[in-house]
Amino acid sequence: MQRYIEKVSTLIESFPYIQEFYGKTIVIKYGGHAMEDERLRRSFATDMVLLKLVGINPVIVHGGGPQIGDLLKQVGKKSEFVAGMRVTDSETMDIVEMVLVGKVNKEIVHNINMVGGRAVGLSGKDGGLIIAEKLFHENNGVKLDIGLVGSVSRVNPQVIEALDREKFIPVIAPIGYDEDGATYNINADTAAGSIAEALRAEKLILLTDIEGVKINGALASTLTASEIPALIASNEITGGMIPKVNCCLDALRKVNKTHIIDGRIEHAVLLEIFTDAGIGTEIVS
Repeated sequence: MQRYIEKVSTLIESFPYIQEFYGKTIVIKYGGHAMEDERLRRSFATDMVLLKLVGINPVIVHGGGPQIGDLLKQVGKKSEFVAGMRVTDSETMDIVEMVLVGKVNKEIVHNINMVGGRAVGLSGKDGGLIIAEKLFHENNGVKLDIGLVGSVSRVNPQVIEALDREKFIPVIAPIGYDEDGATYNINADTAAGSIAEALRAEKLILLTDIEGVKINGALASTLTASEIPALIASNEITGGMIPKVNCCLDALRKVNKTHIIDGRIEHAVLLEIFTDAGIGTEIVS
């Protein structure tokens, strides 16, 4: 009996969070190990369906770097990166779009639908969702052309809002196009942040392959926006974590809270949203 009482206690703990977030939108950037491990793929899909069932609107933006790299290798094309961004010529762009839109996106949609959800796959080219502009890498004031890599110029949230109203779960591949019709590969964190802003989401959650932001070797459960610049300047926040926290800072212009959490943990999203302790790092304005 005690075991069942503990299960009920867990439900009771989640109750105020369900009330607080009912009808709200939460944007989740899905990537890393959580996309590669079958057990984690299933737990993530289950999390998304449960969120929808309790009246919360999840919007998923996914990556797919390893899958892109695998296909490029198969066709004999070498992956090249500048400051973590994939150099993307027209041939590489075709492969990026093929993998993200035609393979990874549909696999995520299928996983969600198989556990009882109603997911719909999109790219930024659908419904004019993501208008992009060419992104240059700047180094000491010199602009370096890295090909068809884009940043988000604007987001049209209407297509997502229409799906939310009809109880579908949008799953978005971070591909956009510019005013001239050229297609661009967009960083998934950046795309998720821009979409969260456009939707004025309650939360932006970035799934990563580490616990969260660590300060002096210890996980920081909460950070404020004003603390971040000093932590970067003092090298407490370094490497690949810098663009993630900057993505969170940008999103906080219109998003209530942002989170960087460990996607290697089963049901990581539910643990962050519905428990008192949460997991990972919360960044607030």
